[in-house]
Amino acid sequence: MEWEVEYLDEARKDLKKLDGSQRLLVRKAIEKVRENPIAKQEGGYGKPLGNKKGNDLSGFLKVKLKKCGIRIVYKLIRTNSRMKIVVIGAREDNEVYEIAGKRIEKHHL
Repeated sequence: MEWEVEYLDEARKDLKKLDGSQRLLVRKAIEKVRENPIAKQEGGYGKPLGNKKGNDLSGFLKVKLKKCGIRIVYKLIRTNSRMKIVVIGAREDNEVYEIAGKRIEKHHL
């Protein structure tokens, strides 16, 4: 079963800021993950997040694209079989988690 993918407006802008090859890799990763976006412990692709330097990301999951240095943070909405993309960004530091925390608060996720 494939899940519907929904982007926050900000996440869509994150995707547009990437160069063409990165954008392609991210889209391919999201397409793969949408087949089974649940947590790895449940047999899926997502890695659960918790508290990241003061940002409570409990209930959210991430996917890392190690080769291009990008993280994708998303939330599953199981009642509608949707995965909501919160942020797409560099994984070199915890900035992506800070951005995710702000967007989660802003959008009451």
